[in-house]
Amino acid sequence: MSTDGRALAPTAEIDDADALLGRTGRHRAAKDAEAAEAEAAETPARPDRQRRRRRRLIGLIAALLVLVLLPAGGIWWLAERYASNVSRLGDVFAEIPGDSRPAPATPTRGGAGDPETFLLVGSDTRSSTAPGEAPDGRSDAIMIARVSADRQHAQLISIPRDSWVDIPGHGLNKINASYAFGGPTLLIQTVEQLTQVRIDHFVVIDFQGLAQVTDALGGVDVRVAKTTTNGDFTFKAGKNHITGKEVRWYLGQRYGLPAGDFDRVKRQQQFLKAVMDKLISQDTFSDLGRMDASLRAVGDSVAVDSALGNAAMLKLAYSMRHIGKGDIDFFTAPVEGTGMEGPASVVYLNDNKADEMWEYLRTDSLGENADEFGDEALTDNPR
Repeated sequence: MSTDGRALAPTAEIDDADALLGRTGRHRAAKDAEAAEAEAAETPARPDRQRRRRRRLIGLIAALLVLVLLPAGGIWWLAERYASNVSRLGDVFAEIPGDSRPAPATPTRGGAGDPETFLLVGSDTRSSTAPGEAPDGRSDAIMIARVSADRQHAQLISIPRDSWVDIPGHGLNKINASYAFGGPTLLIQTVEQLTQVRIDHFVVIDFQGLAQVTDALGGVDVRVAKTTTNGDFTFKAGKNHITGKEVRWYLGQRYGLPAGDFDRVKRQQQFLKAVMDKLISQDTFSDLGRMDASLRAVGDSVAVDSALGNAAMLKLAYSMRHIGKGDIDFFTAPVEGTGMEGPASVVYLNDNKADEMWEYLRTDSLGENADEFGDEALTDNPR
């Protein structure tokens, strides 16, 4: 029955009607179809159509390579491609007495693995040094990074480099001095003593190397609350598109910012967040060339302790695949204020509030209690 209520013709009648088409009509229709196919074959594809086909073909080949190679050594290939260019700092934990180290974190909730805690140091350069020694003996940024046991969340906490703390074997001094006195090993000891949070791995980030990452990503966008100038570059209030040549000047600015080093810490966090957001964005993953260049540039800009092997690095990265842009919290360690110790300007941490933050790290629950540290959290528009 048709939509207008009339009965449909039986199949046989339809076939008969088709048979009523003359031989001439069928022949003409066949020739027209052949001519159309020939014309389509001779007409070159439009450039944009060719690019789309090529992109789909590359994507298909890449997918097939992953499916075929992973069971037969693909992990090794990925490790060689993206992890082998990461520099190694040697065993930076070897000389730390075991009985002086905090216990591993004890999560209040279960997860896919154990919490992983990294101590990150940002430096202007990553020159070659002996195993365990600090590049240039300087640290322009000190951060604790935690990947939660459920592999769904992460937190990054900056410790101001002028924080006045007790350095094992050296007494009270700026926390930055521990890096100059004893490299990664003494800095790890100092941070563990301060926080009672066990550090699993040590990473040096070359902020100048991040310029290569930035360019590979096509630049990143950041927002600032107030127009400032550093060197030949001016960063206007509002959104700024940062390219590789501007990275060092944006991250290194201290003078001219209302809160000095505190504002620089916020810029460092904001920039790292912008890079991470861009790395995991659809624009990067949909462009195989950009993704490859970005991942290789990331490897070139970091150095890690020797305990974090290539396979372990890739396994950890894969386990974090569900962490999205909104799942990473950025904080600065709670501060009481600033003051003078002799001729040096120092930062005094708020011990009570900081202890609460460290306790949440020890139980892997900082993400669940992030609202308690609104004053220490990264804002959308740092200065």
